[in-house]
Amino acid sequence: MREIYLDNAATTKVSESAAETAMRMMTLEYGNPSSLHSKGFKAERELLRAREQISTVIGAQKEEIIFCSGGTEANNLALLGAAKKHSRRGKTIITTPYEHSSVYETAKHLESQGFTVRFIPPGEIAAAADEDTILVSCMAVNSETGAVTDVAAIAAAVKRKNPQALFHTDAVQAFGKLPVTIRNTQIDMMSISGHKIHAPKGSGALFIRRGVKISPAVHGGGHENGLRAGTQSTPLCCAFGTAAGEAHANLDQNLARVTALAAHFRKRAGEIPGLCVNSPADGSPYIQHISLPGYVSRHLMDYLSELGIYVSAGTACGRGGKSRVLDAMNMPQDKAQGALRISFCRDNTTEEADAFFAALTAAVNQITKRG
Repeated sequence: MREIYLDNAATTKVSESAAETAMRMMTLEYGNPSSLHSKGFKAERELLRAREQISTVIGAQKEEIIFCSGGTEANNLALLGAAKKHSRRGKTIITTPYEHSSVYETAKHLESQGFTVRFIPPGEIAAAADEDTILVSCMAVNSETGAVTDVAAIAAAVKRKNPQALFHTDAVQAFGKLPVTIRNTQIDMMSISGHKIHAPKGSGALFIRRGVKISPAVHGGGHENGLRAGTQSTPLCCAFGTAAGEAHANLDQNLARVTALAAHFRKRAGEIPGLCVNSPADGSPYIQHISLPGYVSRHLMDYLSELGIYVSAGTACGRGGKSRVLDAMNMPQDKAQGALRISFCRDNTTEEADAFFAALTAAVNQITKRG
């Protein structure tokens, strides 16, 4: 039975070239990049090359890339580091109720530490920013619905209100898939992840614009501009660099292909009675969020999984629980209960989308008969 993997917003298959890079760094160029001998220098050069590959994707400088273990750590470093460093200047942090849990829960933690945290929709952020605001965090692509937010415009509007406020964006679902840049923007920090673009899990980074100061999250060494102590995982970092280079070189081609796939998917979705497409038409084509009111997403997922078709009901971090994001969007309960997230990568095909809808139709009929 051929498997059809449609949960790429959760994680992706590691590309052959990224895997080869990781293996080479583990078995050949395994030196510590901080060691002062030729083996260490070779590892350091490979690490530098990875920074350049990643920074090129967003138009940054290689020195502005801080390696992390993934998007969750990058988000934590951005929020906690900014709050600690600038707490004397102000106590207000603004974010949205639609953020990934690694931003939302970190913001709630800061709220428990005495910061004033405001959870408001993206369109209201600029008006809410004031002289007490030290940080704004707003995601670029929603990880459940694929909705795209013009974070560059929001950053500019915030800076007009308070030039000292830092602006952070979680761009995990945008990096390497959509044209994302920090050039000619006032974005100060950007979180990105490797395993969403065919790099291994455990790889990610935080862009921090030159001149922006935050406090370190891990102490004990001068690694990563003094912000993340500990020897870097050169195999993972370099594999991330390889995957980022591939994504950048083929971004337009991949985006055109997935956009056509998403259009086909949405057309097919219209053929199933009662099915709702919740993702906006102008959202990321890589994420398609649908609902079948009257059904339970877990039952649909289990049926599809038995056929070797893999989708999700929301973010992997949610572990299938009730979606806080859908609640914040005021989605009706029956739609939220029957929600599925289908997420594509560059390798998915229209034939796989057709197979998904054939299986979904069978699932609906089978569950209806049981019910």
